[in-house]
Amino acid sequence: MSGFSNHKHGHIAVVPSAGMGHLIPFLRLASLLSSHNLKVTIITPNPTVSLSESQTLLHFFTSFPQITQMPFHLLPSHPTPTNSKDPFFYHMERIHQSSHLLLSLLPSLSPPLSALITDVTLTSSLLPITQSLNLPNYILFTSSAQMLTLCLHYHSIMDSIASTDDESLQISIPRSLIPPQLLGKTEDFFKTSFAENGKQMTLSTGILVNTFQSIELSTLNKLNTGGVIAKLPPVIAIGPLVPLIDEKKSQELTWLGRQPAGSVVYVSFGSRTAMSREQLRELGEGLVRSGSRFLWVVKDKKVDTEDEQGLDEIIGSGLMEKMKENGMVLKNWANQEEILGHESIGCFMSHCGWNSVTEAIWNGVRVLAWPQHGDQKMNADIVDKIGLGIWPKKWGWGGEMVVNGTEIAESIKEIMGNEVLRVGALHIQEEAKRAVELGGSSDKELRDLIQTWKQAHVDVVVV
Repeated sequence: MSGFSNHKHGHIAVVPSAGMGHLIPFLRLASLLSSHNLKVTIITPNPTVSLSESQTLLHFFTSFPQITQMPFHLLPSHPTPTNSKDPFFYHMERIHQSSHLLLSLLPSLSPPLSALITDVTLTSSLLPITQSLNLPNYILFTSSAQMLTLCLHYHSIMDSIASTDDESLQISIPRSLIPPQLLGKTEDFFKTSFAENGKQMTLSTGILVNTFQSIELSTLNKLNTGGVIAKLPPVIAIGPLVPLIDEKKSQELTWLGRQPAGSVVYVSFGSRTAMSREQLRELGEGLVRSGSRFLWVVKDKKVDTEDEQGLDEIIGSGLMEKMKENGMVLKNWANQEEILGHESIGCFMSHCGWNSVTEAIWNGVRVLAWPQHGDQKMNADIVDKIGLGIWPKKWGWGGEMVVNGTEIAESIKEIMGNEVLRVGALHIQEEAKRAVELGGSSDKELRDLIQTWKQAHVDVVVV
């Protein structure tokens, strides 16, 4: 008899990396796979970097008791070769240094695994382990297909782009969209791991991307027909991964319920962006001058456990007083999935992390793009091209300049008054929902993948 008796379709384990931007898509994917009658185990690196990650995991496993948690206890912290100053990159290095422990952990899971799904940042660490175990290993790429194109190619062009100012690269991606860390000559963890993970992805069983054909059809076609790199495993668009709705009623939702439909600007720059005090105050002035209602999540430190000062100290008591009339300002973690789904939200001022972009798409909300770092200019470019919002490119990367309140107010007025964008966002929302509905492009790709796992399982257990 087989150990698969209670889960006839197989057992999938997933390994997320550090940070909410990497954790959230894995939780959404785990929930989706579980709904297809797969046994799912989430291998969670322990400890986490932030309090929000720990709280999210606790709530998730309470809400989805059918999904198993397997803690992956990391080795004690010690200096790393690249000495990452970013706490999230440092934690990724810790996971990398501890990855050999999975060689014994993975075979201990019961029933035996059908496949492992690995975060893109852990590709080079975990692929050798799964290869030695003869275990299919899929990569979940947590950004866009356009960013995947750069990731796959970067190792072969990293030296040439550091020594040239050519605007267009061999892969037809404007230089201006590429994260500055990838353009310089200095070696750091982000640059070296980005190159190595992109190179190793070609050895994976397949690459899952949280996107859908309507917004990235051309890029997906190039990836799957050798137009980006030869001998690439299948690139499978399975998005947008649907947000997990919390039933709890938060204070921000209570406040939103008192606002007219489509009247509120939601302002958030993700779980890792810490703006300067000067920029935060200019942003606050801009929100006040725009005349719009707003819900603003303020972040002063990269890691939430270090965020100890109050809003009066960060923003200034005078500005806080001015914002009370039309706004609500939060300093704690907010449930963005629920906020964007509220009917009072009319616009999302965002850093354009890919999770935020897909959540805006899912809820039909216009985006005022303000990229801060990483893949976010690449994502803002997609927002601009598909008509989801506007991107004031002159604002540059976060921290390059202080954008004054008057400019911010004018951009808010522009997008809130743009009826074409409002209707366009709703159209993109319809396309996203069609993609994941039964028979939609993403639903079909996922079902085909699950059928592959089912067949592999039958081949193993049938005598």
